[in-house]
Amino acid sequence: MDFIKRIISTPTGNAFLVSMFAFIVYLKTLAPSVTFIDSGELAAVACTLGIAHPTGYPLFTLLGWFFSRLPIASEEILRLNIMAAFFCAVGVFIFYHLNHFVLSGIFGQRAALRLKKGENPSLAVRVSSAGAALLLAFSETYWSQAISVEVYSLHVLFLSLVTYSFFKAVYDDAWNTGEDGLRQSNAWWYIFAFTLGLSFTNHMTTILLAPAFLYLYFATQRFDASSWKRIVRMIVPFLIGFSVYLYLPFQASQSPSMNWGNPVTLEKFLWHWTGKQYRVWIFSSTEAAGRQFKYFVESLPYEFAYVGLILALIGVMFFWRANRKVAITVLLLFFGCVFYSINYDIHDIDSYFLLAYFCVPLLAGAGLFALYRWLNEKMGVVALSSLLLTLSLAPLIAHYDRTDETKNHLVEDYTMNMFASLQPNALVLSYQWDYWVSASFYYQLVKGYRSDVTVVDKELLRRSWYFKQLERSHHWLIENSRSEVDAFLKELYKFEHDIPYNSNEIQERYVGMIQSFISKNISTRPVYVTTEIEQEFTQGYQRVPEGLAMRLYGDTLQHASRNISFNYRPFARSGRLEDALKNMYANASNMKGINYIQLNKIDSAATAFREALQFNPNSSDAVNLLRQVQAIRR
Repeated sequence: MDFIKRIISTPTGNAFLVSMFAFIVYLKTLAPSVTFIDSGELAAVACTLGIAHPTGYPLFTLLGWFFSRLPIASEEILRLNIMAAFFCAVGVFIFYHLNHFVLSGIFGQRAALRLKKGENPSLAVRVSSAGAALLLAFSETYWSQAISVEVYSLHVLFLSLVTYSFFKAVYDDAWNTGEDGLRQSNAWWYIFAFTLGLSFTNHMTTILLAPAFLYLYFATQRFDASSWKRIVRMIVPFLIGFSVYLYLPFQASQSPSMNWGNPVTLEKFLWHWTGKQYRVWIFSSTEAAGRQFKYFVESLPYEFAYVGLILALIGVMFFWRANRKVAITVLLLFFGCVFYSINYDIHDIDSYFLLAYFCVPLLAGAGLFALYRWLNEKMGVVALSSLLLTLSLAPLIAHYDRTDETKNHLVEDYTMNMFASLQPNALVLSYQWDYWVSASFYYQLVKGYRSDVTVVDKELLRRSWYFKQLERSHHWLIENSRSEVDAFLKELYKFEHDIPYNSNEIQERYVGMIQSFISKNISTRPVYVTTEIEQEFTQGYQRVPEGLAMRLYGDTLQHASRNISFNYRPFARSGRLEDALKNMYANASNMKGINYIQLNKIDSAATAFREALQFNPNSSDAVNLLRQVQAIRR
């Protein structure tokens, strides 16, 4: 009992308890396998020491490689999902200390916050810091990064670590030895610079910290020669951390199985590091910005179960009165993140708001502290502490069912069912990246499953590096269409190097190349497309449904749809990706039913349409088609 009391009475003990509680909840809600979007690709890159999509994420890859080999789970993907939970839990631990440091420092420096009768400032700070850490840990987006492999789990850890080290560098001496006691050699400056460099090697949105940090730096350290000299001295530790990026050209030169961007030259390294291919979606239109801003505003209150946002508003007022520089810094972090993120026109935007979501519990910690001081004379210590911590657990209760991934096998099952749809040695063209192409990298390269199948991502064919990867793994594909590939790459070079090009010509050669992949291989192996592949690429071929794919035939014979039994574990939760995947099952069944109608197999067609309704009860196509076959029966 004394040991527990000692733990509870120390900031480190409190931080450990809060982060361990979060870690246990993360493990309890952990995804059992691959999930949507980049999960499979990132897992494959980590397990094989490859190169991930821009900006490369070298630190994440190296740490992922280490975790993928730890004996902590039965399969690599599960170990990497546990890694995500670990990173987020450590982030919660450091975030607690950040809150504790800020609140302790402000309290100690402001006479306006002098003690009331019977007030225990140490306990108030510990309770407030724990509450803020819980609000962050179980906010919906933060929690979602902790249950499956993604680069943002490491990113949120660095948000806490970099911000904590920066505040320590700025205020450690000031809050402990007085305003005129700043030491020019404070080691925290070098720790901050090193962790900042490391953070950039995981995610480039670390740059969003710059406006707020520069403001606080010059506001507290003065805009003079000594401040600039300190910045110069910090360049070395920053570059040491940033040097992890040397992994990209070095590893790319080894021709790994996953070599996105092939960044072996300075030009290609800069393209990859700066995310050149994604710039078209940044600051693309005011309409997109308005849509993303509306989404952010509407989702923000629920992100923290409303409680966190209310506490944050109280915290803004508290900070503004106690330390205006800190208040301005946090607000700059918040609004800088929002401004950048709303101008990025992508569907999965939530993770780009993480810095803003990081600021809300930081402010809420001050709000909890203010409430504690206000209620201190009205309630007992135990009752008051319990009340505030219970309020902080509201996001856990609100988000548990929505965040729990333990029964989500949708991507794993869809990928296995897609592979089951493909005959041996098949060639398949697709751009269902979010649902199975990304996952196929993990299963083929790490697990060695269906290595006979050649999966070609149609949209990646618009990038020159992808041909190097295909040539290494499927030499026959490129060699059979060498003239068409070279003709397209000649035009693609102009596009990638900002040389004037003819958009019609590049598209014509692109289509011709893909058509050659089909025509020059269909006689020796089964060729498939998935349903989203446009008709212009398959002109002259029949599309016959086989499971989740469409097999191409160059003749005019009638081909019966091959009946594929799906291993499908339902997942009740609705969402953009979940609903789209379920609808793809329904569409596959509908197309199978249409094929049966063409073959005059009316009973089989009716069965297929009923199957579609099991996947998507709201499929209007399935309802209408089922009515048609019932009318035929009558």
